[in-house]
Amino acid sequence: MNKPSVLFVCVHNAGRSQMAAAFLTHLTLGKVEVRSAGSAPADSINPAVVEALKEVGIDISNEIPKVLTTSAVEQSDVVITMGCGDACPFFPGKRYLDWVLPDPAGQGVADVRPIRDQIKKLVEELIPTLFESN
Repeated sequence: MNKPSVLFVCVHNAGRSQMAAAFLTHLTLGKVEVRSAGSAPADSINPAVVEALKEVGIDISNEIPKVLTTSAVEQSDVVITMGCGDACPFFPGKRYLDWVLPDPAGQGVADVRPIRDQIKKLVEELIPTLFESN
């Protein structure tokens, strides 16, 4: 059985895609190869995102935003975009999903919590689909 691989992409790779990657890694216990990247990466992870995830027992304080590369897309089975528009390269045979989520940039922890919870729900719904064809 091949290990499914998922790439989460947002603009800055400092909020939404980091939360999604952290939840998928946490909930699948290493059974999925998880990547995240940004079309225009920030210098650091959004502190409110770090705090919101810490509240649910996930530490991403050591993560750094990464630039989106063609290689990362090529190596992934599923590519999930979150507001990065046309910046994500398209390759036939990949499964693409677009999650419409508010951007946590500039938001406090109280405003990030509902985004965090929505991302967790989407990740929980995604997990069974990753193993259907593998």
